[in-house]
Amino acid sequence: MIDVEQVRKVAHLARLQLEPATDEQFATQLSSILEYFEQLQELDTSNVTPTTRAIEINNVTRPDELEPLSQREAILAEAPSRDDDFFRVPQILSSE
Repeated sequence: MIDVEQVRKVAHLARLQLEPATDEQFATQLSSILEYFEQLQELDTSNVTPTTRAIEINNVTRPDELEPLSQREAILAEAPSRDDDFFRVPQILSSE
């Protein structure tokens, strides 16, 4: 299905330097992969709902809840620079 010349062309486009001895090996492997995709094309997937992943997973998150900070003054005291109740940090974006 894929010949050595196509492997070399794809390697060139991908900026890969392949050893000449591996060209034939890659041609065989890539042909096998494409043959497998052809087998998958034969399956009737018209009644299958599209998914983004094989198994359903959800992020485990907790709700954001506002809580008073009991050690506020101790934390602010550790700041290298402070402006009232805030941390003072170096400006990273220009004001323009």
